[in-house]
Amino acid sequence: MKFEKRDYTLTVLNGQRPKPVKWWVPDIAPEKLVALRTANNRHALIDFGLWFVLLGLTGWMAWISLGSPWAIPMFFIYGTIYASSDARWHELSHGTVFRTKWLNDSLYQLCSFMTLREAYLWRYSHTRHHTHTIVVGSDPEIQVARPADLVRIALDFFFIPSGIGEIRRITSHAFRGLSAQEAQFVPERAKMRLIRNSRIYVLLWVLIVLWCVIGQSLLPLLFVIGPRFYGGWLHQLLGLTQHAGLAENVTDHRENCRTVMINPVFRYLYMNMNYHLEHHASPTVPYHTLPNFHALIADQCPPAYPSLWAAYREIMPVLWAQATKDPDIHASRPVPKAAVQA
Repeated sequence: MKFEKRDYTLTVLNGQRPKPVKWWVPDIAPEKLVALRTANNRHALIDFGLWFVLLGLTGWMAWISLGSPWAIPMFFIYGTIYASSDARWHELSHGTVFRTKWLNDSLYQLCSFMTLREAYLWRYSHTRHHTHTIVVGSDPEIQVARPADLVRIALDFFFIPSGIGEIRRITSHAFRGLSAQEAQFVPERAKMRLIRNSRIYVLLWVLIVLWCVIGQSLLPLLFVIGPRFYGGWLHQLLGLTQHAGLAENVTDHRENCRTVMINPVFRYLYMNMNYHLEHHASPTVPYHTLPNFHALIADQCPPAYPSLWAAYREIMPVLWAQATKDPDIHASRPVPKAAVQA
């Protein structure tokens, strides 16, 4: 059975931004929350230092393995680490990774380019996502629209629909400017920066393609841009657990976000975004203190999923049902009542 696609166009009411949403707020002592929110450079420098080492090492191993059967697994590992720039882009967009602003900003620009997300557009898009999480007509980042498009979801394990869409959008920004939808959440002061940034992205893409043509080799694309596609499987696997199959148009993040326990390697590459309920409950809590935040508010939240498999045992049947039976079907979370409302 086919269903009519739900309209996720951003709604404009008399030219005004959407009204603020009154979200559930966890009951936690203010001094504890202040301590959790205190950023420092030490954790992030170690984290990013290791990430750059891993990128360099796996990239070098992929290079020296060219022409041998080892090239495929080595590029797969390199691509997976490269594509984890998406998680780093996300955390850096909140400005909480480093205590030092220029470190946040410079690495945010780098990771935005690596993950094919123009930095200024996505900073403001993501701000709206947090203020109106999965509110239809207000949230520009609803990942799984209803009815669920299962083919699109599967292809995005290779970043095909989303990545191609981002390339088109950045190119459009470079030559035509913002769409009316995007102009709703991007402030005037950032629009020219966004256009300039988009032009820089396009110029760099052209230079990489020219490098391939002149060198008669696809290797430059295998090391830059390409890894976001062939290595994007892990980010899609983890990213779907954030909101897929949960309720739309609610005012409690315990009903539209998941926290999922995953192994330490995935947690490192994903920058603790498996603690997604906690991240939405307080987006200014840095990634490295989210496990502590989780422990402090666990009794106020639905139980965390003990594994990725446990989360997907819920997600897959719900998405199948949304695609084939009823787009309004969603998973319900057991929300404790002992909490305060903002």
